[in-house]
Amino acid sequence: MESQNIKPREPQDENIIENKELNIWEALIPVIALVGMLFYNVYFVYGDDALSGSNQFILLLGGAVAAIVGFYNKVSYKQMLDEVAENIKSTAGAIIILLMVGALAGTWLISGIIPSMIYYGLQILSPSIFLAACVVICAIISIATGSSWTTSATVGIALIGIGETLGISLGMTAGAVLSGAYFGDKMSPLSDTTNLAPAMAGGELFSHIKYMTITTVPTITVTLIIFIIIGLNIDTMGTPDISDKLEAINGAFNISPWLFLVPGAVIFLIIKKTPPLVALLVGTLLGALAAIVAQPNIIMAVAEAETLTFQSAYKGVMQAITVDTAVETSSTELNDLFTAGGMSGMLNTIWLIICAMVFGGVMDAIGALSRISKSVLNLFDSVFGLFLSTVISCLGLNALASDQYLAIVVPGRMYKKAFEDKGLAPENLSRTLEDSGTVTSVLIPWNTCGAYQSGVLGVPVMDYFAYAIFNWLSPFTTLLFAAFRIKIKQLTSK
Repeated sequence: MESQNIKPREPQDENIIENKELNIWEALIPVIALVGMLFYNVYFVYGDDALSGSNQFILLLGGAVAAIVGFYNKVSYKQMLDEVAENIKSTAGAIIILLMVGALAGTWLISGIIPSMIYYGLQILSPSIFLAACVVICAIISIATGSSWTTSATVGIALIGIGETLGISLGMTAGAVLSGAYFGDKMSPLSDTTNLAPAMAGGELFSHIKYMTITTVPTITVTLIIFIIIGLNIDTMGTPDISDKLEAINGAFNISPWLFLVPGAVIFLIIKKTPPLVALLVGTLLGALAAIVAQPNIIMAVAEAETLTFQSAYKGVMQAITVDTAVETSSTELNDLFTAGGMSGMLNTIWLIICAMVFGGVMDAIGALSRISKSVLNLFDSVFGLFLSTVISCLGLNALASDQYLAIVVPGRMYKKAFEDKGLAPENLSRTLEDSGTVTSVLIPWNTCGAYQSGVLGVPVMDYFAYAIFNWLSPFTTLLFAAFRIKIKQLTSK
């Protein structure tokens, strides 16, 4: 039997469930247990591999701890299960979009669209503006791939080597690489965090990306100006040689600016406010058509066929859409860049979302989210205070949970209703999650992102911290806009 102190959620009720019997310390027990288990799992056992499944199971364990607290406070098993089901149901659209994003990435790789972006991006290198060029190159590649990790592990490593030959500090180059990589990761519709943030906030993908430009464009502009000033005031030696990399790309793909018609068509659909799933599906199909026309050899290689027939073309395209695909070049440094996971590559993120919804659903059902969010919001009662508490929560979870995704999932679920209660559109929350959760993860040495980037680039976090300008400036920008009520989107009823 449900306790009379519990207020069940009606279909029209958008408020987090309240439980008058639950005190703040009981509400914090599952959070403390979750953070402790995640910290041990990431820092002492799995490291970068924690997202392969162990973190997901720990989210379920966190949900089990929350359920025990719920049973103690007279919350029924059925109510907790119903709330979990509602949570998972609410992410159905985001999950389908994630699958379609994986499909699009696969066809854009084998069609040569992504390689063409990288090919032309590398050619803007110039010694006098090397650091600013690093930002631009990594931003272009990260937008094209949707992955800051892939960008830094491939082109980032090459740029570190080039910067070293020019006599530029490794910390400076690494900071420029990460600034561009995380700008692209944050703004790319192919990025898992860019899909995750609006899913948690209850918004839409392309509306989220459009709203992020309000704070992201000024931040990256300031970052570029600072790197230009730094670049003009340091001495460089020699000229960067990227001819081998350009030859490698040109040798593996038929590079052509005509391929940009495909992303151009997708951008046009987005501008025309086409539903995201439709735009992504069109982009995937156009990418498949471009692959057959422009890259027949790659299609045959992926399909393991000797001739291009309807069957081999079909198989090659379906392989790229659904599973891991890799195109080898003559440059071992670039080979990791030209890989795509297809729809299967998104399953870890989908798995994470589902497990997070289990934890969040139980926490919501027992009234813990309401109790915690109200306690935090009591400290910051204004609209600016709401933004501030979200930023603090994201930064805190990046440090305590050691995981970028949890720094988006937990605050997103916790503050969603608080933003609605203030009459604020979900884009405000999703943007703040990215401004403070996504980009700052790389600034913490024991976070999975900080550990990974430091290891890949061979530069300690403390060496690049000050030069990762975009990453640490983003939270301040979002708070500045909130403080002066600049472009704070209000919630409107449909």
